[in-house]
Parts: sequence; C-alpha cells; structure tokens
Amino acid sequence: MPTLESRALGTSNERLSASQWRLIILASLGGALEFYDFVVYGVFAQFIGRAFFSMLDPMVALVMSFAVFAIGYLSRPIGGAVLSWFGDRYGRRKVFIVSVIVVSLSTIGMGLVPTYASWGLAATFTMIGLRLIQGFCLGGELPGSITYVVETVPRRAGFVCGIVFFCVNFGVLLAAAVNLAVHAVLPADAVPLYGWRIAFIFGGVIGLLGFWLRRKLEETPEFAHMKGMASKHPFAELMREHWRAVLLGIVTTAATAAYNGLLFAHMPAYLDKVLHYEPRTVALAQNIALATASIGILIVGRISDAVPRRHLMRAGAFLLIVLSIPFYNAAVAHHFDLIVLMLLGGLGAALINGTFACIIADMFPTRVRFSGVAISFNLSFTIFSGTAPLIGTWLIERTGDLSAPAYFMVGCAILTFFATFALKGMSGKIGVA
Repeated sequence: MPTLESRALGTSNERLSASQWRLIILASLGGALEFYDFVVYGVFAQFIGRAFFSMLDPMVALVMSFAVFAIGYLSRPIGGAVLSWFGDRYGRRKVFIVSVIVVSLSTIGMGLVPTYASWGLAATFTMIGLRLIQGFCLGGELPGSITYVVETVPRRAGFVCGIVFFCVNFGVLLAAAVNLAVHAVLPADAVPLYGWRIAFIFGGVIGLLGFWLRRKLEETPEFAHMKGMASKHPFAELMREHWRAVLLGIVTTAATAAYNGLLFAHMPAYLDKVLHYEPRTVALAQNIALATASIGILIVGRISDAVPRRHLMRAGAFLLIVLSIPFYNAAVAHHFDLIVLMLLGGLGAALINGTFACIIADMFPTRVRFSGVAISFNLSFTIFSGTAPLIGTWLIERTGDLSAPAYFMVGCAILTFFATFALKGMSGKIGVA
C-alpha cells in the first residue's frame, strides 16, 4: 500500500484554495484559543499555588499546583474517548462547537474562584473540578483539529498539521505574552493577588470568540463521503483492529509531550523560583522560545510533505537525546544569555513537533481516525506531558541536581527514537475510509 508520504512526493508545491485556507485557519484558531486557556495555568502555576495551597510550604505549594495541572491531563483521555466517539459517529464539526464553549466558561470560572483564605478547601476543590472539565473538553480539541485538517487537505497533510500547531503555539505564545504584560503593567505584589486572574478571564473571553468562529466550519470531505458507513462502535473497532497503532502512537508522541510539558508548563516557574532568573526576563525568554518553536513547526511541516516524516522525527529525537542535558546545565550555570538559550530551546524540537501529528493521523483510517488520534495523543500527553512539571520538580528534590529535569526529557526522546523504526509499516491510512 502506498503511504501518505509516497503520495505526497511531487505534490508539496500544490497550492491551497481560499476555501481550504479558511477551513484550516478556523479549525486551527479554535485550537489556539482553547490551548491558551489550558497553558495559562502552567504559566501562572506559582501564583495559583499561593492562592489555593497557602497552608503549605512554598515549594510544596508549587508541587501541589503542578499536581493540579497534571489532574487536568487525567481527564483528557476520558474526554478524548467520549468526544472522539461522537466525532467518528456523527461528525467532527459538532464536537468542535461544544468543546470550545465549555472550555471557555470553565476558564472564566477559574479566574473567579475565591482563594483558600476565603473559601478554604472548597476553593481548592472548585479549582480542581474546573481543571478537570477543561481537560475533558481539550481531550477532543487538538485530536479533532488534526483529524479535521488532514481530511480536508490530505495531499498537504504535513503542512496543514504544521499550520494547526503554529496556531496552537500562537495560543501558548499569547499566554506567555499576557504573563509578560501582567508583570510589566502591574506592581509586583499585585500579580499573585489578582494579576493571574486577569489572564484566565481574558482567555475565557477569547474562547467565546472561538465559539462564534467555529459555527462557520463545514464537515470534512472524507467524513461526509463515508458518513453512511460511519462506524457504530468506533472505540471498540479501534481497540480490536488498531491497538498496535494506538500503542505506537503513544510512544511516538512521548518526546513531543515531554518537551511541551517541560518547556511551556515547568520552565517559567523553574527558571524563576529554582534558578532565580528575573521574572520579566523569564517571560520574555519564554515568548522567544514559543515564537521560534512555532516558526520551526511550520517549516518542518512543509518539508515533511516531501521528505519521509519518520526520518525527520528520528533526527529530532536524536538531537534531544544529545542536547537536553547541555541545555539544562547551561541554564543552571547562567553561562549563556537566557533569551539566546531559550531561542535555541524553541528550535530544538521542531523536527518532532512538526511531524508527530501527521504521523499518528496517518496510522488510522477515516472510520476511527478521530478516536485513534485522540486516544494516542491524550494518553501520551497525560503520561509524559501532564506529569512533566511534577516529575521535573520531584527529580530536583530527590537528586539535588538542578538540571535533573533533563533526564526525563532524554528518557522520553529515547522512546520516540526507537518508535520511529516501526512507523513505516503502520502508515498510509489517510484517504482510506
């Protein structure tokens, strides 16, 4: 069977129509708006720890704040399984519309919850509950976006997946930019009091804008073509006929998941509270890393329509294995300018971040693609990304080595490196009902 990669050779210069661009941007924009809501928690984790775990030692409060971050990931596989079931059974568009409004409202709620000092444990449990709701809906968001764009433009699947994650990173970049603005505009003592709340409320409002935009989406051509043959039990079919692809998808995504969990969620508090960099410098460096990561993803996505993606991913995983420990050692020693270091860190994983989405989408036929991508993506991000801040902090406390989070990144990159050797036999499903 010819793979998507072989079909793409020679078509990488094919231009997207105006209608295709509109659909892709709408799907991607919704992902960016929703992912802002989710990532902003990690950006302001240290202040959330003070607000809802003020009864604990500051370092323990930070660990507990990251634990709540991880809890949001625990609901993602459940949400992904439920929402993707509806997506494979009744269509992708309906899931998009529901997920964005629920995430937006829960994010606004997170910005309004009183502190532990006012409500006691009720405040802590309310924040946890809203985080679970947020994670549940995001479990279907990015898998839905990946599925939507590869089915809309299958011959440019790598490039359009790059557009999705370029826009998703723009949402993460927006969260970091809001962090920078909050620190720049507000007095230092106001940020832990109410500055972080502004970021949540702002995210919820722009999420409601995403809901308005999503109403204009159409169903994907591939699903519309085979709607009458849609699987009645997509999850059962997936587990019965494609379980090997699910397992491979989880391991293939490990490096991307760990990288995003460490760079986007763990790094801001780590640089500030553990390595004692100046907070405004940290926020600026985070923006630089996000911007370079976004550009790198877009470029690699375009290249991947002409070069086998598994080769690009293998090279990217190898680079992370070799460079992660030197990166963390440089940060700990303050030997390099932080902005330059984070710029290099943003580019460091472009080869894996720009290829993984299309790789896992190409493992599953249309009938169960949404479910396959959702289960693989969400389980991998739950295991390797949701726990990354917690594991990174725990490794530091356990070993006394401030560069210890690098060991986790290296371990996940090794998993992905070896997984790439099994990808060729599993690919070639895009365009197959």
